[in-house]
Amino acid sequence: MGPHAALYLWLFFLYSSHGAPIVDGLGCNWGVKSSNPLPPDITVRLLRDNGIDKVKLFEAEPLVLRALGRSGIEVMLGVPNELLAPLASSVSIAEQWVMQNVSTFISKYGVDIRYVAVGNEPFLKTYKSMYKQTTFPALQNIQAALIKAGLGKQVKVTIPLNADVYQSPNGLPSGGDFRSDIHDLMLRIVRFLQDNGGPITINIYPFLSLYADPHFPIDYAFFGGTSSPVVDGPISYTNVLEANYDTLIWALEKNGFGNMPVIVGEIGWPTDGDPHANVENARRFNQGLLNRIAQHQGTPKRPNTPPDIYIFALIDEDRKSIEPGNFERHWGLFYYDGTVKYPLVLDNGRNLTQAKGVKYLDRQWCVLAPGASIDDPQIADSVNYACTYADCTSLGYGSSCNGLDVRSNISYAFNQFYQEADQQKGTCNFSTLSFITRTDPSQQNCRFEIMIDTGKHEEAVTPASASALAGSFWRPLLIGLVVLLSWSLGAPR
Repeated sequence: MGPHAALYLWLFFLYSSHGAPIVDGLGCNWGVKSSNPLPPDITVRLLRDNGIDKVKLFEAEPLVLRALGRSGIEVMLGVPNELLAPLASSVSIAEQWVMQNVSTFISKYGVDIRYVAVGNEPFLKTYKSMYKQTTFPALQNIQAALIKAGLGKQVKVTIPLNADVYQSPNGLPSGGDFRSDIHDLMLRIVRFLQDNGGPITINIYPFLSLYADPHFPIDYAFFGGTSSPVVDGPISYTNVLEANYDTLIWALEKNGFGNMPVIVGEIGWPTDGDPHANVENARRFNQGLLNRIAQHQGTPKRPNTPPDIYIFALIDEDRKSIEPGNFERHWGLFYYDGTVKYPLVLDNGRNLTQAKGVKYLDRQWCVLAPGASIDDPQIADSVNYACTYADCTSLGYGSSCNGLDVRSNISYAFNQFYQEADQQKGTCNFSTLSFITRTDPSQQNCRFEIMIDTGKHEEAVTPASASALAGSFWRPLLIGLVVLLSWSLGAPR
């Protein structure tokens, strides 16, 4: 083992994880936390055009489910954590949820729902046992409801888990076991899943290893080999995916579940919001991942049974929480509008293809007025206001727009607010500091967006609608501080 390999593996356990039934097709996570979401029908066509035949949804969004009807795309339907308590409290509530969100969409719309994913990483340490008492009862009640609805054989239950549900005291895969505080609970859950034909689902994020530790060997996060392998007996692990996956398999085997099917529920690489989150790294990681999927490549513990994999994510989501980091809004293979971020070769030799039929707002941008002074005392408050209610994560250190000068930095903030507000009248009104231009202010890798047309741009912003806008766009981000620092010190590169 390299000098710090065990530490690298251990750090990764804090942030990710993975799995293994037989691979069949390509899966992707489809989230909808966007200010201007890509229309569901266009998104389904995007999936089909790129050969993505499985999707994992985080919630039962009716328009999304209807669009997936009779599409030939398999669906893993998520139950949000906030629903665990009511679902755990009553079988009848679970029956109602299954009727409204599973039975109806299967029978009436022809949606091919294969799994119900109960919760999302509910045992994450940062939740401090918030969902520890409700997750398993909710799982049991959903299973009972599926059986009552006659769907027990067609739709299986699972729980998407974070890798911190298991650990290895010696940092080696063979030392893997479930976390001591939830060990018995995990065994009950895994046994229940096995008895009902459901898989265990694990989320894995090699990117977070780099984010957590600047000394992490970057090659170990990818698939091209490393000079610091993790040596576990006769096996040398050259990438985090295989090492972490096999740690889970060891944990399952030690507890009598050696044949348990495992799904990789989330895995991917962001393109913005951090120095390691860029197009080059994302392409390197995801192309390596796609190659593994195409080659049906397993791991040392399960060489012949590669896992079903759901890439995270399909499209960027500018309303996601940035508590984990600014990169949270930039995991998509595609930008918010379905345009391709970087080329990827799929298993049939085709390249990714962008969404078709997208309609945009007018080609106009809200920017700092030519006559406005950057010394105007209203600048800082205006930028801070814009970036409180819109997504300015691309301005952060190491991000795609970090290199803008002061005037362009301010213009970016103004434009993000204007675009996310659907170019509504009055949303490019930062005192006398802003004006609307038809000249694209984008620079090199920094995109000044024009949002998708959702039909709201003709509405004027009234005090009431401004208040509603503030509530719906709430994203605390002290970008004003970043801007002020850029004036005096120059933004960090």
